[in-house]
Amino acid sequence: VLRLIATDIWRMDVLRAVHGLGLPDCWVGAGFVRALVWDHLHGYDEPTPLDDVDVIYFDAGNTEQSDERRHEECLAALCPQVPWSVKNQARMHRRNGDELYRDTSDALCHWLEMPTAVAVRMDDYEQLELLAPLGLDDLLAMRIVPTPHALRRRLSAYRERVRAKPWARQWPRVEIEMSD
Repeated sequence: VLRLIATDIWRMDVLRAVHGLGLPDCWVGAGFVRALVWDHLHGYDEPTPLDDVDVIYFDAGNTEQSDERRHEECLAALCPQVPWSVKNQARMHRRNGDELYRDTSDALCHWLEMPTAVAVRMDDYEQLELLAPLGLDDLLAMRIVPTPHALRRRLSAYRERVRAKPWARQWPRVEIEMSD
């Protein structure tokens, strides 16, 4: 996964821009990683366009949404063609009806589907780090299944999200579990 990202010039530029913000426990996740892997596994020559680029960080000392918008504006000034979405995971537990998350890794464990709960970041030496607290098996097997948290507490939200996403059209070899 890291090798795929490292050879994608656009993704490396995105990661450099995000790293430049200096946000704590900061990663780029979800479709940014998932789409690249599934495009590769499907043998696509052209990357699937992303609806947004999910920048996630954890700053419990400052949970104002206005700061997220300010970070998006800074990133847009650097890379205006990127559809930025910046979210402080230290406040997202409220939106999702969960207990307070401990960090970004814990927040990913509360996301809805397994192959989306993965993120990447660049360090000061432009080395890539992968964050996949629930593993990579479902991502690499092209399986959309609910996370353990979604199975326990948010199965209807998982089902709604799966129905709303064009994943099966975009990547026809993906297996989708509705968890009846």
